[in-house]
Amino acid sequence: MFAHHRGYWKTGLSVALLLAMETTLSAQSDLQKTKVFTLEEAVEFALKNYPAVRASLERVRAAQAGVGVARTSYLPRTDLLWQSNRATDNNITGLTIPNSVIAPITGPVPLSPSNRSAWGSASGLLFSWEPLDFGYRGARVDAARAAQNRAAAEASLTRLDVSVATVNAYLTLLAAEQTVRAAQADVERRETFAKSVHVLVDNQLRAGANASRADAELARARVNLARAQQQAATSRAQLADILGIADQVVEVRESVLVGAPPASAPAAASVALNPFAQVQHARVQEEQSLVHALDRSYYPKLYLQSVVMGRGSGVDATGKFLGGTEGLGPDRANWAAGLSVTFPVFDIFSIKSKKAVEAGNERAEEARYDQALQDLTGQLRKAQASLDGARKVAENTPLELDAARTTETQERARYQAGLATLVDVADSQSLLVQAEIDDALARLAVWQNLAAVAAAQGDLGPFLQSLHAAQGEK
Repeated sequence: MFAHHRGYWKTGLSVALLLAMETTLSAQSDLQKTKVFTLEEAVEFALKNYPAVRASLERVRAAQAGVGVARTSYLPRTDLLWQSNRATDNNITGLTIPNSVIAPITGPVPLSPSNRSAWGSASGLLFSWEPLDFGYRGARVDAARAAQNRAAAEASLTRLDVSVATVNAYLTLLAAEQTVRAAQADVERRETFAKSVHVLVDNQLRAGANASRADAELARARVNLARAQQQAATSRAQLADILGIADQVVEVRESVLVGAPPASAPAAASVALNPFAQVQHARVQEEQSLVHALDRSYYPKLYLQSVVMGRGSGVDATGKFLGGTEGLGPDRANWAAGLSVTFPVFDIFSIKSKKAVEAGNERAEEARYDQALQDLTGQLRKAQASLDGARKVAENTPLELDAARTTETQERARYQAGLATLVDVADSQSLLVQAEIDDALARLAVWQNLAAVAAAQGDLGPFLQSLHAAQGEK
């Protein structure tokens, strides 16, 4: 019997050791998946890893390649040809309208048709160069360069959007954690107070309803804590998603963000420098370049051309079939050089219509640019007004917090002395937790509005520099 139980004991010990090892490995794995960021590190990490940023950079590279493609139109064109075929030579006098089906036949017209076939071959090299284009190719290069500038501006806008989203998500998570901390402190205070109430009730120094009310207040505080923890978990997942590591746990470092914010705001800058305005301005320039290219398209096309070619045929000049391998290779050579001029006379109607389309698009983009400047100006003014209000709030929340702490301490003392009711203590504790939350969020609100002002101006650099300077002072 003892041996039997000893076997179970060994088995249980082995299982316990395995479970302990698995728990340790799991804890190590979770620890490895946890990443801690400062705000600057989070912004830098998001700019390197967020897919939208990578996509915008690839569009810039594609637009740069488009400029290279446009420039190749300045290069001469050289075409090589080799052809071998086996065909009949039943020629006929007459005319055919140009088409892509009937193959042309050269040579004399035979007296009677035949089913005999012979080899034929052709090879050649055609060199063609446009020495003068009246500015058309340069206009196309300018249009491609305008598209590149637009892509670069859009990439800057994407980087700004991702940076702003990262800052907001970071501060939102930090605010949620501060709320959790205040809610946790509230629960601890109410637990301590509830215990003291129960002692007084058990000793029949207070009515039993006081204990029930204290328990209800404690339960409500725990509910508020659970909701705050839920919000913090959601905010943490949102930040991880923006950073491009949704499968990992993200932690934030409080640094100076929970301390006193800087007294000065970033230096004012023109909203025209905002990447959003730059994108709209680049679109206006792109449409202008397209209109200019159409202006330069209704001109003659001049080509310097030279050709070297050879022909071979298995049929001689009299129409006699030579047979064998005659005609497999060229045996007659020719060369030519000259100047070709083409002019699409009736293209003026389509060009005029296309110019009307692009001119309308240009005016539309100019209107959007004006609207962008107006919107950004309004956004900047609202951000500045919100910053001023946030500073005033942050100046008063410490006074609110000190008064709430004093009130809560006094009400608890008065309750112990029988001079106050439990409702008075509960109200003071609710006032205290709200004051703690208000004070923490007020400082974060100043930082968030500083970021909003910088975002409206189109550059988070001054905001991050002020944050860095505050850390240095600390």
